Amino acid sequence: MAKGSARSRRVKGFLALALVALVALAATGVWNPFPDVWQWVNRSEPLSEPDVVWQQRVDGTPKSVTIAGNTVVVEHRTSVEARSLATGVRLWDRKADWVAVAGGEHDPVIAVGKLLVKGYELIDPETGAVRRKDNRAIAVWTYRNALLDARCPEARECTLTAWDPRGEKPIWTAFLPGVSAGLFADNPELLGTRRLTTDGVHPAAGGPEPMPALLAFPVDGRVHVVDTATGRLVQDLKVGSDARLVAVGGRVLRVEARSADGTCYFMVIAQDPITGQEVWRRAGINLRTASGAGCVQREDPQGGRSVIVGVGPDTREAVVDGYNGRYLWVGVEGEKLLAVDDRYALARSADKAAVTGRALPSGRSQWTRTINPDGGAALAREVAVIVDRKPNRIVVLDPRTGHELLNLRSSAEVLAVGPAGLVIGEGRDIGYARFGAPVAPPDGPEPGAGVPDNGSPPDGGGKDGGGKDGGGKDG
Repeated sequence: MAKGSARSRRVKGFLALALVALVALAATGVWNPFPDVWQWVNRSEPLSEPDVVWQQRVDGTPKSVTIAGNTVVVEHRTSVEARSLATGVRLWDRKADWVAVAGGEHDPVIAVGKLLVKGYELIDPETGAVRRKDNRAIAVWTYRNALLDARCPEARECTLTAWDPRGEKPIWTAFLPGVSAGLFADNPELLGTRRLTTDGVHPAAGGPEPMPALLAFPVDGRVHVVDTATGRLVQDLKVGSDARLVAVGGRVLRVEARSADGTCYFMVIAQDPITGQEVWRRAGINLRTASGAGCVQREDPQGGRSVIVGVGPDTREAVVDGYNGRYLWVGVEGEKLLAVDDRYALARSADKAAVTGRALPSGRSQWTRTINPDGGAALAREVAVIVDRKPNRIVVLDPRTGHELLNLRSSAEVLAVGPAGLVIGEGRDIGYARFGAPVAPPDGPEPGAGVPDNGSPPDGGGKDGGGKDGGGKDG
């Protein structure tokens, strides 16, 4: 009995000495095992199979996640935090009511602010340091190559200012007449295109987009169109009850919807933003801007970047170049477009058993992959993301070739996509998975530049759609 007690005392003494040594090592910075131990204790079930590079539990279900350079920016309801892209370790956190990321891989910044309080701060993603502070702006728009803010000292007097993401001096400043109602916080809605979305992929997973050539601001019943290259206010247009105005592909599109014979008749007219002259038109294509017999247009057209998506009278979907009005792709009967931008289109076959990737503007089929009818697809950054069901899988492909970059068995949501991997999440858990091969930037000619139409237009007309010819860059 005495021997057992002595042995027990020796074991306890050894454990106490080991604990003291570990504390000393951690305190001096030589080695700290406690974060790894706590991560192991706190970790839920793995998010995927094979396992992600790292998995962390955040303070709550994220509102959004963005890969910004070497960090992962996690937006919560009243705060924002940044984590290391390599390890998932939290670098910093702070209070914020709204969060938006601007810049590309080498110059990302985070704009943060408080609701109903003027101004914002630009934060360095890696350090959390404030790079620039503004005390007057009421709204901010963030892009991959720029940041815009709006200041409205008077109700009918606003100023729009463009900045490089990390710039200290404005690129240009434009006067924006009209009331400031509706302009507040991050990325207030402008008149453009609605992105096609799918379950299982966050709508903002691709991060900030490049700034369009034109921005259309709905202000006080009018549409003010700004040329983002020069900062000029090029159009000040009155909105009619039978039309909707949007800026797409460097053109101002007037979408007309007329109710007759119990249905809606559509006409799309594109105008040059400088001269206001018509450069192309398409009749009979439904851009899904209106619903109901009254044909009231409450939605912007679907599309991405410089292209729009419509449906012809024969129910075939089509992708139209916003600049010159050409059909870049026309689906077969029953084919459903899942994702599109000005480089690629992903479409589900009529039997719902496969997804086909097509290159734009040629519209040629690049690859085909089987998919469950409940699955979906999205385009984000430079990759195509397939979210399949039964079994649950996340598959990342090179959109040009269909080459598989990543294949995970997972029911998690794709929260953010970067150049070398993606962040997935479920509940409070997020994790980072790397692609198996680097993604090369797109090459080849500029989309929509002098390429023939693919197939017959849905309205059955010629290449000019019954209106003006859309060939060439001069409209």
